[in-house]
Amino acid sequence: MSRHGKILVAMSGGVDSSVAAMMLHEEGYEVIGITMKTWDYASSGGTKKETGCCSLDSINDARSLAVRFGFPHFILDIRGEFGNYIINNFVDEYIAGRTPNPCVLCNTHIKWEALLKRADMLDCEFIATGHYAQHRFQDNGRYVISRGLDLNKDQSYVLWGLSQESLARTRFPLGGFRKSEIRQMAADSGFVDLANKSESYEICFVPDNDYRGFLKRQVPGLEEQVDGGDFVLSDGTVVGKHRGYPFYTVGQRKGLEIALGKPVFVLDINPETNTVILGEKEELVKHTMNVRDINLMKYAELPEDFQALTKIRYKHEGTSSILNMRPDGLLQVDFLDAVSGVAPGQSAVFYEGNDLVGGGFIKK
Repeated sequence: MSRHGKILVAMSGGVDSSVAAMMLHEEGYEVIGITMKTWDYASSGGTKKETGCCSLDSINDARSLAVRFGFPHFILDIRGEFGNYIINNFVDEYIAGRTPNPCVLCNTHIKWEALLKRADMLDCEFIATGHYAQHRFQDNGRYVISRGLDLNKDQSYVLWGLSQESLARTRFPLGGFRKSEIRQMAADSGFVDLANKSESYEICFVPDNDYRGFLKRQVPGLEEQVDGGDFVLSDGTVVGKHRGYPFYTVGQRKGLEIALGKPVFVLDINPETNTVILGEKEELVKHTMNVRDINLMKYAELPEDFQALTKIRYKHEGTSSILNMRPDGLLQVDFLDAVSGVAPGQSAVFYEGNDLVGGGFIKK
């Protein structure tokens, strides 16, 4: 009989989730490992060898660790659910002229949902992942996520969409550790190859990092439909032709294949006219934005003029801002310092100190 009950651990085969499973096993939980097969990259037409959480090597690594520690391990095929929601949304967002954030959607709508469903089937009270984040139950009756101790690896940004119900049953064993410590734990346990395993920073279904090629394979005829649209300046002056609006993102400078005698950036994208608007870096600056599909975490509702640190992308350090809910359900964000490169479709995530207040998607 375990000391803490049964827990279902998402195991990608990487060092983080593997050490999370080891730690929980050693703490006395009855661990059940599960590896989710989200995507079959070999069938997508990519040129790079399949790597990361969906590869056969990663699945075998997860299973080997489970065998070593003597706990069950299952493979869960969720390619259908993943493709129908995450892939379709990814394509739709680019076609709409926005820049999607599939990892956020995957966590919120696919992985946690799939984990909790299987946890119920296996009579597991909790689920656990290898994310670098911490969470706690507050006096106000709500769960809140806070940044992981290792701020260089903190993954709270991609977890803003989790519900209170999901957080009540979730454990983040790595939140209080640094990445270097996790690698050392793996090495000390005899998993030297695992400790030295490289990390993948690409989107799992675009491991060659060529999202343009992915879009072309997913939407037959797309290239022909959108090729030859206009590059225009913010004053409306046409300055050249582009390869199709879905193949550009707000803030992009490299790969524009246009020479104007000075650096220019993508300021905006207009799908209706197949137009990509260019301008100088100063024109990317924003003082306000609206955010949709808000999920509040730390508080059930926000008071007027709530001050928070707002991150507009994963690696953004954050900018002090004032938040106000609008009558139409959007959240208005007024930056106290101007921000550059606000990309519609990306996640805006709000912090109070190290605590995650909530998040949403930047509205076009």
